[in-house]
Amino acid sequence: MSHAPEISVVIPLYNEEENVAPLLAELFQALEALGRPHEVVCVDDGSSDGTFAALRREVEARPCLRVLRFRRNFGQTAAMSAGIEAARGAVIVPMDGDLQNDPADIGKLLARLEGEGGERVEVVSGWRKHRMDKEFGRKLPSRIANRLISGISGVELHDYGCSLKAYRREVLEGVRLYGEMHRFIPIYASWQGARVAEQVVNHRARLSGKSKYGLGRTGKVLLDLLVVKFLASFTSKPIYLFGGAGLVSLVLSVLSFLWALGLKLFDEKDLVETPLPLLGVAFALAGLICLLMGLLAELNVRTYYESQGKRPYLVAEELSGEGGSARERVG
Repeated sequence: MSHAPEISVVIPLYNEEENVAPLLAELFQALEALGRPHEVVCVDDGSSDGTFAALRREVEARPCLRVLRFRRNFGQTAAMSAGIEAARGAVIVPMDGDLQNDPADIGKLLARLEGEGGERVEVVSGWRKHRMDKEFGRKLPSRIANRLISGISGVELHDYGCSLKAYRREVLEGVRLYGEMHRFIPIYASWQGARVAEQVVNHRARLSGKSKYGLGRTGKVLLDLLVVKFLASFTSKPIYLFGGAGLVSLVLSVLSFLWALGLKLFDEKDLVETPLPLLGVAFALAGLICLLMGLLAELNVRTYYESQGKRPYLVAEELSGEGGSARERVG
């Protein structure tokens, strides 16, 4: 393509040989119906079957298709991140490669992104309202996780696990993804001031290939959520977390010693008869360690910001009295 596309669709693929051809045929048909410049970026996440060979056949016939291949399997988040970095469009639309996402829904996401039926937003998250998965194996754990994530993050979405979303490029700039954090991009965007909306999308049963999702991912998602919450609340002031925990431990230490002293003076109980002195020492050590970790974390944060020239804030717009103009800023 001689010019930058308007829409970039990013698809991570892992052992989806049978789905490559029908997926791309249906996807390009949907994109061409939109009548906008587009590209599709497929990332082969170290597949052990013929997925890359199928992609090679497709790329020879489709000039708007680009393919990246990992040396080994790095996971969906890494593949998503690589695809987003390679994408050139003003709007980036990630989706799964198993044909369970409906390419026809991309038009709905774009319309919602541009303000149809409400205000203009920066992120539109797909909601698989009528999900074609097993109730106890997939749907029930997903509902519990979605409610937990919404409660902790403050960003109310019904379906964080739906890969089909639409982002304006600017909200993804500077976002680095690790673990299973691709599902938390709307949270990152919202915390930086982006407006997030939700759109009901179609969900289809898997016809071929094997699902890569399972209950084993639930624990990883919850741990990643803790990391996201920490980064959002304590990145610039980690001493508030570590120092707060340290102060609580020191207070418990003092209370333990006072309790032990009270037993000694009033109940005439020897200190060796109660674990309170040892408990007090343990709390005191834990408190001191937390305080020292907080100070070290503060040094690391300052080194991080100053070495990279980063600022702990984002400016959305700047007004100037010179000509009364206003301009957007990122930084």
